[in-house]
Amino acid sequence: MSAVPAPESGPDAGAVWHYGDPLGEQRAADDEAVAIDRSHRAVLTLTGAERKSWLHNISSQHVSELPDGAVTQNLSLDGQGRVEDHWIQTELGDVTYLDTEPWRGEPLLTYLKKMVFWADVTIDQADLAVLSLLGPRLADEQVLGVLGVDSLPAENTAVALEGGGFLRRLGGPDIEVDLVVPRAEAADWLDRLAAAGVRRAGIWAYEAHRVTRLRPRLGVDTDERTIPHEVGWIGSAVHLDKGCYRGQETVARVHNLGKPPRMLVLLHLDGSVERPAPGDPVLAGGRSVGRLGTVVDDVDLGPVALAVLKRGLPADTALTTGGEVEVPAVIDADSMPASDHVGAGRLAVERLRGGAR
Repeated sequence: MSAVPAPESGPDAGAVWHYGDPLGEQRAADDEAVAIDRSHRAVLTLTGAERKSWLHNISSQHVSELPDGAVTQNLSLDGQGRVEDHWIQTELGDVTYLDTEPWRGEPLLTYLKKMVFWADVTIDQADLAVLSLLGPRLADEQVLGVLGVDSLPAENTAVALEGGGFLRRLGGPDIEVDLVVPRAEAADWLDRLAAAGVRRAGIWAYEAHRVTRLRPRLGVDTDERTIPHEVGWIGSAVHLDKGCYRGQETVARVHNLGKPPRMLVLLHLDGSVERPAPGDPVLAGGRSVGRLGTVVDDVDLGPVALAVLKRGLPADTALTTGGEVEVPAVIDADSMPASDHVGAGRLAVERLRGGAR
């Protein structure tokens, strides 16, 4: 196979973009099974008796009582409730594993170490690689044999692997699992999976899968102003019934009193011209109404992108991208967030106003 490297200017520099047939790899991810090397992700480990309660106090998710084998998402927010870090968290064998974007590994490690104070917790970098597997054929007996399990884990759970590392399954309608294994063994895992019929695919296939399922990526689909409500991280990465943590006031206020100022949507792009870039403005009538996130060509939908737009923008608004490449864009109406939710605080205010009349 001829490995084509990911763009050096993009967030996956150093990884394989595709192996010569990017659309075929995407089709295999939907209908068969693929393995994608995402070992450029940063992995941290937390050990110590107080690691869960300590992390619970400084992050957005309820993790103080996570059982062994639990998998969740988590965030670190600033004082105004804006997202600084996002990670996948796995609790297994008296160790808490955090994996995040390649460029956030060092900053997250530095921040967490600064917050330890007197807690019984030790934070280290881990020499582990993340290999992501997609597709319905992952449940085939031949693949399970390579993984060393009788069946795939339940959604949002992980199991230890013989010889080190673990296998975890993410939630959602599709079969998606991650092998988190010692880095020195990653190539051998990929070879054995290939022998079992799991096709090797590049990051392009993973990004198309992620984008079409409206899953935002830190630093690509988010910016310095992003709050969790705007990109669908309430519930999945933010627990609304936990104690005080940095940024919690904003989370509670937006949830109870109003709606976030922006929304994450899927855009369909005109494919007849060059592709715009993440971070480019999205324009309506020449005025900026948001920013572009991940841009990718999907095997079924063609060129698509995630975008964070001004909330309340009608789905039929005529849009174009700004920046160096201007491309007509259309909002996917099915990706629009529900507009009928009214927070408890806002509902109380409206009732008071109605009674005053």
